[in-house]
This record gives sequence, structure tokens and C-alpha cells, in this order.
Amino acid sequence: MEAAFFDLDKTVIAKASMLAFGRKFFKEGMISRRSLLRSAYAQLVYRYLGANEKRLLKLRKSVLSLTAGWDQSLVRKIISEGLIEIVEPLLYREAIDLIEEHRLAGRLVYLVSAAPYEIVSPLADHLGVDGALASRPTINEQGLYTGEMDFYNYGPYKVSAMEELAEANDIDLNESYAYSDSYTDIPMLETVGHPYAVNPDKVLAKISKERDWPTLEFKDRVLLSDPSRRARPFLVALAATSAVAVAATAGGMAAKKRHSV
Repeated sequence: MEAAFFDLDKTVIAKASMLAFGRKFFKEGMISRRSLLRSAYAQLVYRYLGANEKRLLKLRKSVLSLTAGWDQSLVRKIISEGLIEIVEPLLYREAIDLIEEHRLAGRLVYLVSAAPYEIVSPLADHLGVDGALASRPTINEQGLYTGEMDFYNYGPYKVSAMEELAEANDIDLNESYAYSDSYTDIPMLETVGHPYAVNPDKVLAKISKERDWPTLEFKDRVLLSDPSRRARPFLVALAATSAVAVAATAGGMAAKKRHSV
């Protein structure tokens, strides 16, 4: 079995997913106006300067400190309700088309992100992919965030998660694909036989050139919820398969009826 692994932030969507929900958390009274402004600033830094270990560590600590005491059920509700409003306008059309191509080719598709599972998993469901590998914040017995992390899905830890998933699902990583924008995901890209750099930062662009990895540019946006959007290839294929199955069933029933007369 082959698979395709997509980093989330700046690969499938144009911003850091956790920061994108800052205004929503503010409206729910979960963060202060000062924290919201810091979130907006962090988005600008992330967008124009990219990710490096120091920035990611600072962002991680800042986000974890903000989440301490949050109710997990409320967070899930906010994210579920905000997917179309907040995340859909950030989706790259090129990423969605690639996901559909991999699905049509019979490959499993996964989102792989350092963002919390509470964000990545609902988005994976929304996109119709097979699953999500994401960070796991620590939740206490009362269902509240502690401000700590059980598992941080970052760098080499992404590789560990991918290898564990591959073993459980008989996935051949040598025949699989991976897509990312950041040099911090070089271990992830090295793990598969078909690595792709997407809108790469300077370090990843340099490494990709040295290793002859293909580079892709994602820039167009797409709204999956837009009724005017053309039917997606995967859904068309699914509908066609269903139609064939229905026709075959109907034909079999008709034949059975003729023989019984």
C-alpha cells in the first residue's frame, strides 16, 4: 500500500492553523486582546520569515501557556464550527487537487502536523482524507488543558509517527509521497521515496535543489463549500463507482426475476 503525507501549515493551508483561530478564541473569552494581537503578529512573522526551530519553540510555549485551563469540549466545538468560516478560505487549490489525485490512484492520504489533534483531525475529516498525525496536548481528568504536551509531532517525531502508521497499515514508505514547506520537515521528506518541497523556505529550497527533489508552488485558494465549484474528481469517481454498483445490482435482480418466472 502507498500513501501520501501532507504537512498542514503553509502546505495545505496558507497560515498557521492554530493562530488562525485566535480571533475565534478571543470572541469566546478564552484569550485576551493582548494575546490576540500577539497572535496576529506571530502570523505575520510566520508568513514572511517562515519557521525555524527557535520561532517554533517560542510559538509552542506561547500557545501552550494560553491553553492552560481551556475546556477540551469547548475547543472542539469552536474548531468544528469554525472550519468553513476560518480554514476553508486558506485552502490551497493545488493541495486539494493533489489530494484528490492520490485518492484516485488508490493511495492513503494523511495530514501530518505539529498543530494540535483537535484542529488537524476535524480538518482531515472535512477534506475526506484517511487520517491525521498531530500533536497531543495533555488533558487532565476534568477535561481541561494543562498547558503541557503528551506528544509533539515535530521534526523526527513526525517520522516516528509515520513509521508506526506504516507498520500498522502495511504502507510502503519507499513508494510513498510527502509534501512540506519547511526545512524542519526534512526528516519527514527523507522518509519517503517521493519527497516534494512546497513553497519551500530558503533552507528547504537549497536542500531540495541539492538533492534534486521536485519543488511545487501553491498559491490559488479554493472553497470546498462553494456550490458553484466543479465536482471534485474523487467524488465523481465515487459517484460513478456507486452508479456501476447500483446498475449491476439492478441487473442481477432483473435476471433473477426473469429466471424465477
